[in-house]
Amino acid sequence: MRIDEFDYELPEYLIAQKPADRRDGSRLLVVNRRDDSIEHRHFYDILEYLKPGDCLVLNDSRVIPARLFGRKLGADGKPGANVEFLLIRRVEDGGEQHGTGDAGECWETMVRPGRRLKPGDTVCFSGEGSDHPEGKLLKAKIVSFGEDGTRIVEFQYEGLFMERLEETGAMPLPPYIERPSEDEDRERYQTVYNRYEGSVAAPTAGLHFTEELLAKAREMGVDIAFVTLHVGIGTFRPVKCERVEDHHMHFEEYTISSEAAETINRAKREGRRVICVGTTSTRTIESAAVKEDIWQVREGSSSTGIFIYPGYEFKITDALITNFHLPKSTLLMLISALYDREKILKVYEEAVREEYRFFSYGDAMFIV
Repeated sequence: MRIDEFDYELPEYLIAQKPADRRDGSRLLVVNRRDDSIEHRHFYDILEYLKPGDCLVLNDSRVIPARLFGRKLGADGKPGANVEFLLIRRVEDGGEQHGTGDAGECWETMVRPGRRLKPGDTVCFSGEGSDHPEGKLLKAKIVSFGEDGTRIVEFQYEGLFMERLEETGAMPLPPYIERPSEDEDRERYQTVYNRYEGSVAAPTAGLHFTEELLAKAREMGVDIAFVTLHVGIGTFRPVKCERVEDHHMHFEEYTISSEAAETINRAKREGRRVICVGTTSTRTIESAAVKEDIWQVREGSSSTGIFIYPGYEFKITDALITNFHLPKSTLLMLISALYDREKILKVYEEAVREEYRFFSYGDAMFIV
């Protein structure tokens, strides 16, 4: 299967640069797989398509302000060239593994421009408007080269690392959002139910939910299960190979609590729908699927590099709430596995004609 088979034409003006005025005010395209019908609604209408006994699965990972803008320190200790970091994942015992002793925080990091940063270099960061113009809040030493041009870096700081990151970092908006992150993004590029820090991109299907909408879903008898998958570098990396089967996913960490596993498994045992909110929730529960008398979800923490594309048989997921995804992306391949590649591309053509807003801050689709 060729990557080109998942391509489609998208006018640039349909790529959402800002969130909708209200979270649940975005548009909702509903696809019924039984009769291939399409309905055009708004996200606040989602309750009309849910029913008592449904189980919503949501990813409660919290996006960290993982984009850092700093300056490389010269041999004289003075700030020099501008550089940019994007944190990808925490490296356990990174300092010991890479010869720096007892490092406090080591991260694998994308850097730009990469040619300027070599092992031994130091970068300083300071938050906008801070009292530390030379980056005394946070520094990073390049320890070694990572995979695919990344760097392993050791951070130097006082106090708590996440507090320093909150003071100096910016929200890691995707590259197709062609503007700097703003104060609004601190709230709107997070789901209202985020709990556990660790993602470098938002689980964007969940951005449409409000606390009120979730409360109403519970009131009508919908079960809600929270899982955690920390979204990593794969979100930013295009598929470069020509054949789908040759692509390899980056691994991401996930956790499923005993409570969430029981909620999902009870729904499966009783023949009720399990509806994933987003592809990250889908990948989490499909990665944790085990066959007993029926397919069930195993509780616990692990990592997953699962790649779902047409031909995959879903074990747990019955329906999916998702955003519109990039051409030739692994996410488009995932939803093509749930429905049908040719039919999905026709749905996307319809969404383009109807001028839906695409990607992270865009509109939503419900595949039932």
